[in-house]
Amino acid sequence: MKTALAFDFGASSGRAVKAVYSGGEITYEEIHRFDNIPVEINGHIHHNVPMILNEIDTAIKKAGKADALAFDTCGVDYGLLDENGKLINLPYRYRDSRTGGIINRALKKLSANELYAETGNQIMSINTLFQLIGDENLKKAASVVFMPDLFAYLLTGKAFCEKSIASTSQMLNPINQNWSKKVLNAFNINSNIFPPLINSASITGEYKGIKVIAAAGHDTQCAVAAMPCLKDNSAFLSCGTWSLIGCELSEPVLTELSMKLELSNELGANGKINYLKNISGLWLIQETRRYYSENGVKYSYNDLETQARSAKPFKCFIDPDDNLFSSHGSLPEKIAGYCKATNQEIPETIGETVRCIYESLALKYRFSLEQISECTGKKFEALHLLGGGAKDSFLCELTSSSINMPVLAGPVEATALGNIILQLIAMKEIKSIDEGREIILKSEKIKTYNPLHTEEWDSAYSRFVKIIK
Repeated sequence: MKTALAFDFGASSGRAVKAVYSGGEITYEEIHRFDNIPVEINGHIHHNVPMILNEIDTAIKKAGKADALAFDTCGVDYGLLDENGKLINLPYRYRDSRTGGIINRALKKLSANELYAETGNQIMSINTLFQLIGDENLKKAASVVFMPDLFAYLLTGKAFCEKSIASTSQMLNPINQNWSKKVLNAFNINSNIFPPLINSASITGEYKGIKVIAAAGHDTQCAVAAMPCLKDNSAFLSCGTWSLIGCELSEPVLTELSMKLELSNELGANGKINYLKNISGLWLIQETRRYYSENGVKYSYNDLETQARSAKPFKCFIDPDDNLFSSHGSLPEKIAGYCKATNQEIPETIGETVRCIYESLALKYRFSLEQISECTGKKFEALHLLGGGAKDSFLCELTSSSINMPVLAGPVEATALGNIILQLIAMKEIKSIDEGREIILKSEKIKTYNPLHTEEWDSAYSRFVKIIK
């Protein structure tokens, strides 16, 4: 019997899941959860590292006993350490505004084509490369450590760089799985500033007698690792604050078309390429709920879904990835403004606003899958929907109808389960991710949603494509 503690830190909350592996089965429970609220300093948004460390200790005490622990987080963010191994400042959050306009300056040194051919990452201002270029403290730093690896370092004193999280940075070459000399040289970044690269499922140290493991630092790759019984004709959608939709490949796709379609190549925990598109996700619902709460009306997520179900279908759409919706504040007002600017009907009720978000996400998933098929030649027959979005039956129904194929929803706890599977591999309790997926398939409830695809969906999709193009 082995006990593993999976720490999963998202954009709005953090939690710890305790799992026990015995007799070929995994049982688990969430033992601790906290609000992951950023700190604002001089108008900039930072990770509250001292608070998170306190929450980590609280979770370890609640666990009582654990053989191992591991961290996963969103991609791209990092901490800077000085020569004494101390944090120079609280790490910035990727939604901080300091990288505005930085891509245009960066592309004067290295073209978009060259940057994509070297890294395979969708070119986004939140990526680590652009954050570093705009970080005034970089010249003071002795080390750059990505967020999940930073928490492990703060427990063990041993710094490392796990490959899946490094592959979100716009600096790692997906072919040789090492830092791109061409990119680093173009921006005068010394490769020695990064700790050694290591594979997923590696033991890195100990903390109070507990093995500290690098699972897959990027939460998306943890979720994909937990995908039950993936077949060649299946795609995946890891759906939480962000939606990441894609498929597993043996080799990266680094073509000019792939770059223009804003598709990314990231390293999976099993060494394969997760070829995917980053789409704004349930962040849009979260922000809408927060807006209404700040204006004195508190809705549960179930309340919002109920009102959306009863609202008029296909009234209006947004591009979920328009820059207008990337920052905090007044999301329903922004949606109304977007609809007016694109000559659509304006949502007049809460239900219409929320339905607009749901339908727009479902249609963007279809749009993205078509792009992925175009670049890979793959024809998909099913979509595995992983993570928190699997609990949202309305989203699952709309997605299945939009893409006109079955949606296999679950596991809801895909990220934590993937983290746990990788810890068990590191402790040599199971042999591979494939074995872990079989265990999950036997133990988790996977709900199938079949499409109710109609001509109305096709008509809506045609309108949607014209709006977002």
